[in-house]
Amino acid sequence: MRNHPRLSLTPSSLPRIALALLLGMAVLTPLLAETRPPALDKAVPENIQDLRVIQERVKKVTAKVSSATVGIRIGDAAGSGVIVSKDGYVLTAGHVSGKPDRSATIIMPDGKRLKGKTLGSNVGIDSGLIRITDKGEWPFVEMGEASKLKTGAWCLALGHPEGYRPGRPPVLRLGRVLERKDKLLRTDCALVGGDSGGPLFDLDGKIIGIHSRIGDRLTINIHVPIDTYRATWDRLVDGEVWGDGRKRGPYIGVEFDEESTECKIAKVEKDSPAEKAGLRANDVVLSFDKKKVEDFADFLASIKKRKPGDEVPLQVRRGAEILEIKVVVGRHPANR
Repeated sequence: MRNHPRLSLTPSSLPRIALALLLGMAVLTPLLAETRPPALDKAVPENIQDLRVIQERVKKVTAKVSSATVGIRIGDAAGSGVIVSKDGYVLTAGHVSGKPDRSATIIMPDGKRLKGKTLGSNVGIDSGLIRITDKGEWPFVEMGEASKLKTGAWCLALGHPEGYRPGRPPVLRLGRVLERKDKLLRTDCALVGGDSGGPLFDLDGKIIGIHSRIGDRLTINIHVPIDTYRATWDRLVDGEVWGDGRKRGPYIGVEFDEESTECKIAKVEKDSPAEKAGLRANDVVLSFDKKKVEDFADFLASIKKRKPGDEVPLQVRRGAEILEIKVVVGRHPANR
């Protein structure tokens, strides 16, 4: 057997040993804190234990970030946002914050209302910033790195759908990253009106995106990557507005019935080009610019080829009646 040196303990050596143990603990603690359960990175949960691990992580993240997820009121419009500094900078969507120097009301999850001012926005990608002007220190969350996300990564969408409601905490939706680009994230986290501007988190509780565009289908919800806020921070703080909103594409303002095999309209947005043209829920679009429409994917593809201001004839079926309707393609509300 190999002989090991004997450790001799003396009163003078004890402080040095204690210091060594403390240093060892200081090194191990971050490593233990960063341990990530393998279940969070699997392509799909493989068993009940994986599901429980994901569930527990979601609970912990939600408890950590909900206090900084806020409602926003600017005039008659409602949206969501997230506080990212103790002195009250609030990330939101550009179409929520709008023009600089507007009065805003920030609604904390407990219902407390704070005064704020809108700052800058990048209209091209729909990022915006607001500052709480009331004095105080506020709960905030850390910005992550969207550039490191992988397709399939779990994510959490929080927000205040249909606006803040007293007694209701920020609403949570769990989903996955479907696509990552420099200027957009696409997820299957279900969003509705009022969620715009709310935060998208990874399972480490860091912000990876801000809700921007609510899709016509569950899997085409778009978020602004958090990296773009970090890269343009000074311009946003200074109240600068830049970017070409027309890049967001044409808009008519309808949602489709995902369960229908036809191009059936489920909802017409208020004050949208579709509403002004006379389109209604349950109308079935048969043709777009005299070309047959097979389903809503076909219809969306046709819309993308147009530009704001184009007048397009539609043929729709309403009950047993066939109607000819002309719709003027508009610009997304984020660009107004």
